[in-house]
Amino acid sequence: MTDTLNKGRRDFLTVASVGGAVATLGVLGISEAMAAGVAAGRSEKPLKAAFSNAGLQATWCAQGKAAAEYWGKLFNVDVTWFDGQLDAVKQRAAIDNMASQKWDFVAIQAFGIGTLTQPVQKMIDSGTPVIDMDTLIAPLDKINVHAFLAPDNEFMGSAVTQALVTKMGGKGKIIMTQGALGHTGAQGRAKGFESVVKQYPNIQVLDTQPADWDVSKTARLWETYLTKYPEIDAAFFHNDDMALAAYNIMKAHNRTNVLIGGVDAMPPAIAAVADGRMFATVRNPSCRIHGGAIVAGVAAVNGGEKTGSGIPKSVVTDGPVVTKENAAGMLWMEDHFLI
Repeated sequence: MTDTLNKGRRDFLTVASVGGAVATLGVLGISEAMAAGVAAGRSEKPLKAAFSNAGLQATWCAQGKAAAEYWGKLFNVDVTWFDGQLDAVKQRAAIDNMASQKWDFVAIQAFGIGTLTQPVQKMIDSGTPVIDMDTLIAPLDKINVHAFLAPDNEFMGSAVTQALVTKMGGKGKIIMTQGALGHTGAQGRAKGFESVVKQYPNIQVLDTQPADWDVSKTARLWETYLTKYPEIDAAFFHNDDMALAAYNIMKAHNRTNVLIGGVDAMPPAIAAVADGRMFATVRNPSCRIHGGAIVAGVAAVNGGEKTGSGIPKSVVTDGPVVTKENAAGMLWMEDHFLI
């Protein structure tokens, strides 16, 4: 049994690292990923998995769905989607529905921490492995999910903020537009932002209101900001969709001198960094998180493992900062690989 568990752990780490190797080396393509998937243990029998993320209106979530479905085909998993619709109440209804059905495993990115605890606990109690993606469903010491796959959100927030502040010369006026405040990823990004700006007494933070990942709300906020503040030197957004929505408002007001930083490194944002509309973003590897959830789920079902053994309990998915200097290469990688 020990050998089996160790093999399961090694196999998971091998396949989960394929995307990382692609991002780092740019040498592994789709055929190599497929080969790695088969070597790590494609399910011999078809499996049924349920997935949900915050809302498919968000580019990051839509890319994650495509990745989960691709990796599902690789590993013989039929993926059924329950859209969170960027609304905690609507996602809760969807997960209640999910919990009323039978699945081989499920994977969930919660819109907010603590909003889905009861139906997720029901699935765990029934013996269904639950993979937590990107943001905590509940603190890991409060709910026994099989694995938690997430980026280092505090690093992402601090890295982009540092890039902005350095370009500003350590002085000036900045705004942070947050995601949903109950989202642990947004909480980490805010901590990263705050850890940087507090080091610079000549940086003035004008506003930090949340826009809840909603591009329409972002546009309304930035209409107000551009009227209220005659001088804004930089802006940090918790995701690229909000950053690009705000840029459109800035452009309409002829205020495109604002340095813009985002998170996720979605293809439209990488293109915006390349052409100067945005200054920086950072890769939150949606494909590796959603694809890794497939790998973890299959290993949980077919490996005969107990929670916490064989599959790492917490897997940190890293990603680089994207600036004009490396944007072209990152855009090429987005087009050719599942990073």
